[in-house]
Amino acid sequence: MPIETAIPYCGVAPTPAELVGRWNLDPVLIAVLAAALVLSVVRLRDKRRLWALAAVAALAIIFISPLCALSAALFSARTAHHLLLMGVAAPLLALALPMHKQAPSLLLATALQTGLLWAWHAPAAYGWALSHDSAYWLMQACLLGSSLLFWLAIRTAKAPAAVAGLLAAMVQMGLLGALLTFAAQAVYAPHFVTTAAWGMTPLQDQQLAGLIMWAPGSALYLLSALWSLGRWLGRDELPVTVR
Repeated sequence: MPIETAIPYCGVAPTPAELVGRWNLDPVLIAVLAAALVLSVVRLRDKRRLWALAAVAALAIIFISPLCALSAALFSARTAHHLLLMGVAAPLLALALPMHKQAPSLLLATALQTGLLWAWHAPAAYGWALSHDSAYWLMQACLLGSSLLFWLAIRTAKAPAAVAGLLAAMVQMGLLGALLTFAAQAVYAPHFVTTAAWGMTPLQDQQLAGLIMWAPGSALYLLSALWSLGRWLGRDELPVTVR
């Protein structure tokens, strides 16, 4: 089936007039999120429960709200979708999980997240993901899973290493965003005929996606690095109690 005629998991690309009613009511997805919600309430306590509930809410916005349908029309919406998955849902899940002595390697986790992000944004891989439901969920699992490992590694790393890892993630996100922003032509075939209803050419949509990665995407990792750095410096400035 040609990519242009395939129906993505989130359905046929909506027009602006259709968007508000385009909620994804996939019963399997809703059952999975409902089970996660129940487990969060029953099994977790205190802050970990709050983080888990926030993660489930973020996943509902990503996969159930009209954002899912909009991402079938606009590559820029798909980019926002991926940023929410990797930069909001993944760190919330990392905070909800218990700490383990055997933490993931930050170097490997950073490399894995970077490699999978770039691989799934190759035009052929992206087109495949939007033309087969199994490929779509493989893409989501790769991006969420690698980002979860990254944020778990950040959570357990010492402050200097955590800052370095976050800055590395910021640089690679900004570089991918810059490549998309300054590309001379649109390269994502699934959106060649879906952007006109939204008043954009495919190239303008792709450039907007690049700017989303370049600015808010990179800023997310930069702010996290500054927060980690601030906590580290704040601990160094704490007064020493003389006994």
